[in-house]
Amino acid sequence: MAERLIYLPLGGAGEIGMNAYVYGYGAPGKERLILVDLGVTFGDMDSSPGIDLIMPDLTWLEENRDRLEAIFITHGHEDHLGALAHLWPRLEVPVYARKFTGTLCRLKLEEMGLPAETVKFVDPRPQVIEAGPFSVQFMPVSHSIPESAALIIDTPAGRIVHTGDFKLDETPVVGDPFEPAKWSEIASEGQGVKVLTCDSTNVFSSHPGRSESLLADPIREWVMAQKNMVVATTFASNIARLKTLADAAIASGRKVCLLGRAMRRMVSVGFETGVLRDFPETIGPDEASDMPRDKVMLIVTGSQGERRAASAQLSRGRYLGLSLKEGDSFLFSSKTIPGNERSVGRIMNALSEMGVDAFDDQDGLYHVSGHANRPDIEKIHELLKPQIVIPMHGEHLHLREHVQIARGKGLKAEIATNGTMLELTGDAPRVIDQVETGRLYLDGNTLIGAMDGIVRDRIRMALNGHALVSVIVDEDDNVLPDAWVELMGLPERTRGGDDLARHIEAELAEFLEGADDKLVRDDKKMDDAIRKITRQVSMEEIGKKPEVTVIVSRLTAD
Repeated sequence: MAERLIYLPLGGAGEIGMNAYVYGYGAPGKERLILVDLGVTFGDMDSSPGIDLIMPDLTWLEENRDRLEAIFITHGHEDHLGALAHLWPRLEVPVYARKFTGTLCRLKLEEMGLPAETVKFVDPRPQVIEAGPFSVQFMPVSHSIPESAALIIDTPAGRIVHTGDFKLDETPVVGDPFEPAKWSEIASEGQGVKVLTCDSTNVFSSHPGRSESLLADPIREWVMAQKNMVVATTFASNIARLKTLADAAIASGRKVCLLGRAMRRMVSVGFETGVLRDFPETIGPDEASDMPRDKVMLIVTGSQGERRAASAQLSRGRYLGLSLKEGDSFLFSSKTIPGNERSVGRIMNALSEMGVDAFDDQDGLYHVSGHANRPDIEKIHELLKPQIVIPMHGEHLHLREHVQIARGKGLKAEIATNGTMLELTGDAPRVIDQVETGRLYLDGNTLIGAMDGIVRDRIRMALNGHALVSVIVDEDDNVLPDAWVELMGLPERTRGGDDLARHIEAELAEFLEGADDKLVRDDKKMDDAIRKITRQVSMEEIGKKPEVTVIVSRLTAD
């Protein structure tokens, strides 16, 4: 049977975040596999209340783990490596990454008590990693975190370029610059590029992307114009932005204080791995609190409104002995990710109530994206001249737009959302299978499945409240008519002003007094009947059908 090249996204295709992409080569059903990235997305109170992290369900990959050669991590953002420590024990294969990214991976594994040495540091191209039928090189790209990489994946069926997240920035402040000649070189080698699997995040942005270096002057001018304490927040992983902000603080005669564990860790790993060499000296919160307010700049985590991050805590009052006052200034040097608008808005309103002046990036002065815009994506198409384009890292509308751009230039292209397996062996991509995919939730410190019903029940209770009903059956199978009802998340009073719990108890008592012996002896029928009556009475009185838990206690003769 002829061997084939396949591509299967398990996360990150049809959504932003939770990236996980499988490539395979070999006989159908026996392909040797590699996994590119293993990331997370974040829960929200609307769709996943109480959930910290969401990660891809790797059931298909686990069932085929004996065929998996290795995991390759393109860069250090959580949506590309955040699930590694949680899911690596299900796969147990070597992990390859550049040094900065690999150090972050090792720290995550160590925190979970897993062997850090499973992560192997890789130099950029021309170093080659052999993984079964795949020969993989890390091609430096510019992004909003240092040492990001595209992957050049050579297979017997041709060359794949998997861009990861990238932008075309020739002056990125920290990290690798975009070098067009090196990309042209990739296209000129051997048979050229067969498949380009490409970032689609900013496909609707019609202007060329802007360089990180363009922010230095406006940020410095903004900091120097502020009269009191200055606070700035950005993505903790954007070390180049942290450096730009810190340099602006020094230029204005201020000391720099970093607040937030993630931010301090990124700077520390930057120094440890050599990607950061000249970051200004920082002070701790104790020293910052003792200094004149116009001589301090806080650079803090929480640009997306995260409740436990430094930004949110400062907006609520104090954090590590530091507090904001009227006349202070707060800069969001970031873009609000869709879905986080309300969380960020709450912080900005809280700052306003304190008399703090909040600034965001509506004018484009204080933030640039780490992703390629439409003209930049088109430039990569032109430089690499791929035979096939497969969009990734985007919602469906992003993938569809990217496909239309590619087809408009005469390239073969196909949408492959999570679970769609493509064969890439021939001249055009072909859908050959649909694999069931899903999500895993980190609930506290426990992984649960999306189909376990836990999150569903939590949402139902949030929407409709909960009623606990307890009844007692004696040793002669006589049900005691006095049911006991406890309500949570429901109004205490009926529309007529009566006590709702007592009202439900009365209705249940009337039912239980007339219950026949057959019903009383059947726990399931008792449960169903009590639940039905409780919900009906609640709906009639307050317009809500609560979730109901029924406890039937049966007394036994001594």
